Amino acid sequence: MGKPRGGRTHALALTAAVLTGAFATGCGSRAAEAGDGRPDTPAYTSVREFDESLAPDGVTVRVGSARATTVVHLYEDMRCPVCEEFETGSGSEGLRELILDGEVRAEYTLASFLDDRLGGKGSKKAANALRAALERGRFVEYHDVLFAHQPEESEDGYTDAFLLEMASQVPGLRGAEFGAAVKGMKYRDFVTASERAYEKSGAPGTPTMEVDGRMVDQSLYGAIFEKESLPVVIGVTAHS
Repeated sequence: MGKPRGGRTHALALTAAVLTGAFATGCGSRAAEAGDGRPDTPAYTSVREFDESLAPDGVTVRVGSARATTVVHLYEDMRCPVCEEFETGSGSEGLRELILDGEVRAEYTLASFLDDRLGGKGSKKAANALRAALERGRFVEYHDVLFAHQPEESEDGYTDAFLLEMASQVPGLRGAEFGAAVKGMKYRDFVTASERAYEKSGAPGTPTMEVDGRMVDQSLYGAIFEKESLPVVIGVTAHS
């Protein structure tokens, strides 16, 4: 299951109190280049332009500019409904804008503990399919589609057929090689290693967010779901 959502009212009050100071420093040194806290020239004009790569640890998926001075790391389980709430809500929209501007690079660790808790293989299958999508430079687009059509948590709905159907919605992803990777669990070692990385991280649930290696304080957790407060949470955590 995902982390509890509690504390939104307190979190928003706290972030409002520190709003001016957090944005004065921004997410990193590049934020000072423009008067409104954003770089003068966006790094990307669309999601399809995002740089995507696998970090040297073999499990962390990197999305965004290598020059970004702030790194937001998300721990997610694809079956987690609270992850879906974040990824289809305004918090994720706010994070996307920061990546587009080049202020932030996002990193993802894909957990699969819900398979053990609820039965089935959906989390593992989805993580494997996302790794296959990364090979084709379509991780972000496919990640978006899967969360937008997330099956009920208890249904174990990330079947091979469903994953391939969803891949058809991402231009340039569906093909024989991708299909074979999905059906054959080509990246099962990646899936296992990713779950171990999640377990070793100390993350109390999903979604969990870290900023430059610092876990977002529980008192601020609810504010990551709001576009207006997410940048403040990032700024506060980065400079804590």
